[in-house]
Amino acid sequence: MTDSNAQQKPHDQMAAYLADDLVDVNVLIRARMASEHAPRIPEVTAHLVEAGGKRLRPMLTLAAARMCGYEGPFHIHLAATVEFIHTATLLHDDVVDESAQRRGRPTANLLWDNQSSVLVGDYLFSRSFQLMVETGSMRVLDILANASATIAEGEVLQLTAARDIATTEATYLQIVRGKTAALFSAATEVGGVIAGADETLVKALFDYGDALGIAFQIVDDLLDYQGQPATTGKNIGDDFRERKLTLPVIKAIAKADPEEHAFWKRTIEKGQQEEGDLETAIALLNKHGALADTRDEAIEWAAKSTAAITSLPDHPVKQMLIDLADYVVERIN
Repeated sequence: MTDSNAQQKPHDQMAAYLADDLVDVNVLIRARMASEHAPRIPEVTAHLVEAGGKRLRPMLTLAAARMCGYEGPFHIHLAATVEFIHTATLLHDDVVDESAQRRGRPTANLLWDNQSSVLVGDYLFSRSFQLMVETGSMRVLDILANASATIAEGEVLQLTAARDIATTEATYLQIVRGKTAALFSAATEVGGVIAGADETLVKALFDYGDALGIAFQIVDDLLDYQGQPATTGKNIGDDFRERKLTLPVIKAIAKADPEEHAFWKRTIEKGQQEEGDLETAIALLNKHGALADTRDEAIEWAAKSTAAITSLPDHPVKQMLIDLADYVVERIN
C-alpha cells in the first residue's frame, strides 16, 4: 500500500478501486430515477442521491462481487438496487421522524412535502424491484425482497418500542438487525450469489454485512450523544429530542435509580422535555458508563465482522472490507 493510499479512508480506497463500476452504477441510477410524467420524482431523488453520501451499501455489493471473481454486468444492477432501497427508506424515515436535516442538508420532506417524500420513496422501491428482476436470479430476488420486508418490519418495531423505556437490549438488537443490518448483509450476500460463489463464501459475506451493519448503527446512535455535527450532519441530541430509545439510553435506564427512572419516563416516554434535559441525559449516560459500554459493544460487532471474512482467500478487496469495519468504530475513538 502506498503512503497516499494509507492516508485514504477505507471507503475512499474502495471507491477508487471500484471507480469504473461506480460510474456505471451512477449512470444506471440516474437513468432509472427519471420519470417521463412526474418530474418531481427525479428532483426529490437527486436531492438525496446526489447529496454526497458515501454509496457504502452499493460499494459492498460491488466489492463482494469482485472479490468472488464476477465478470458479468449484473453487479451494477444490484448495487443500484441496494442504493434505491436505501434511499427509499431514508425518504420514509425522514417523514416518520419529522427530520429537518439529512447529510447536512434540509430533508426532502422539508423542501417539498411529506406526500412527495413518501410517494417518491414508493417509486424507488418499485424501481429497485424492476432492477433486481433484470438479473434473472430468483435467489437474488428472494434475498433483496426479504431484506426489504425486514427493513420495514424493523422500522415498525422501532415505532412501537422506541418510546417504551422497558425496551430491552435484545429488542434494540432486533430493531437494528431489521432497519440497518438487513440491507448491509443483503448487499454483501447478493454480490457473492450473483458471482456464483460457493455457500461458505456467501455465508461469510452475509455474516460480515450483518455484523458491520450492527456496528454501524450502534456507532451512529453513540455519535448522537458525543459526535461532531460538522462530521455527522446531525445535531447532538437529535435522538433524545425525537425520543428514540437507543442503546446508550437503554443501558443507562437499566442502572437508573427511581429518580433517574422518572426522568427517562418524563423525557422519552411522555415527551415532556425541558431546557437542560439533554445535558442531564448526557450526564446520566456518563455516570453509568453507558457511552463507554456502547462503544465497547460497537467494537465487538466490528471484530465479529472482520472475523467472518478473515479465512477467505486473499484479495485486495478483502483487506479493504476489514479496514472498513475498523474504520466504522474508529469514528468513536
